[in-house]
Amino acid sequence: MSIERQKLGKHGENLAENYLVKHEYTVIAKNWRCSIGELDLVVEKDEQIIFVEVRTRRGNHFGTPEASLTPRKQAKLVELAWTFLAEHDYEAYQWRIDVIAIMLNRQWKIERLNHIEWAIEA
Repeated sequence: MSIERQKLGKHGENLAENYLVKHEYTVIAKNWRCSIGELDLVVEKDEQIIFVEVRTRRGNHFGTPEASLTPRKQAKLVELAWTFLAEHDYEAYQWRIDVIAIMLNRQWKIERLNHIEWAIEA
């Protein structure tokens, strides 16, 4: 992954985290990793665990951020969520997977932020 793409992803994750905190979510984990992959953000609100996948784009010549979430990536997120729940004793909790799609302008400012709750069925 190019340094530019890494910076874009990190910037998007920071913007998403700020958005979630502003909307009264509590951050449990950020960039949680295990042998099968990584979760961008894990948050809690109203006694529910929410796994958040952040998709960030600058310009739409590569499509929208939402469209970049392939069926394969969705399946991986479900697997990662179950792994996180098992490793942290959250298996009895209600949970869901959300997507935060961010479109940035040329100055790296938010042009559009779309928080899609229950984005992926588990």
